[in-house]
Amino acid sequence: MAAVKPRKYNRKKTVRKKTKIAKWKWHVLAYTMLILAFVVFHYRDGIKYFVTDIYESIFNKEGSKEVTVHDFRAIEILDKHKDHLFGFDVSHYQYDIDWKAIDSLYHKFPVDYVFLRTTMGIDGVDAKFSYNWKKAKSRLLVRGAYHYYRPDENSTLQALNFIKNTPLEAGDFFPVLDIEELPKMQSKEKMIEGLKNWIAIVEKHYGVKPIIYSGANFYEHHLKNDFPDYKIWIAKYSLFSEKMNDDWHFWQFTDKGTVNGIETKVDLNIFKGNRQDLKQFVIQ
Repeated sequence: MAAVKPRKYNRKKTVRKKTKIAKWKWHVLAYTMLILAFVVFHYRDGIKYFVTDIYESIFNKEGSKEVTVHDFRAIEILDKHKDHLFGFDVSHYQYDIDWKAIDSLYHKFPVDYVFLRTTMGIDGVDAKFSYNWKKAKSRLLVRGAYHYYRPDENSTLQALNFIKNTPLEAGDFFPVLDIEELPKMQSKEKMIEGLKNWIAIVEKHYGVKPIIYSGANFYEHHLKNDFPDYKIWIAKYSLFSEKMNDDWHFWQFTDKGTVNGIETKVDLNIFKGNRQDLKQFVIQ
């Protein structure tokens, strides 16, 4: 039997493989540092804001709230839209709100309006709506009420649920229809038909055309062509979105904002206009 020759290891291959891995890691690190540098530069004003004495007053004296990149982005966007009006929206998910403490966003930007969830589907009613509705008026904020539309439930019953539980009056925003998802039990065409039916019933009752709220992608792909003449409120939270589209009237730009008097994170909104423009969106 022939002698078995000892196996030779290819040292060059091993060295090359290690070199490749090392280069790959360095590339990832370089890209990560580049992205980090871009974020720091891009949100420099927001970061600067949080490292001043105001940071201490907000996040130490009130219980060490966590600061995230969403807060930096919110400050940047609010700073860039100082000629517009700012507000927020809440539901029972914000629990007990200290309405007396509500006067600004981030202790810096004045609050002009608030939207409150009132109803959901054919029989849902937000547990905090009645209380929050009265308190919002006591703070002299322009109030708005929205209905969360469930696309597989009867649209007429949903409209009647909203009307029964939403006492809109002069000075309040037009009613808001919140639609965010496609139906599971019927076609998109049937959903559009239902939305139009809800709008018609609510418009007849209050005498004004409702505002439509939705996510940016959902509105663009499923609603825009069917509701071209309505006032639009869009939610878009992308870290790199910093301005409103021309066909948006309200922009919900974050769901992780800070409002004095509210312990949880809050949806923040920008209205494209001034106080005079806002009159076109409220019941006279």
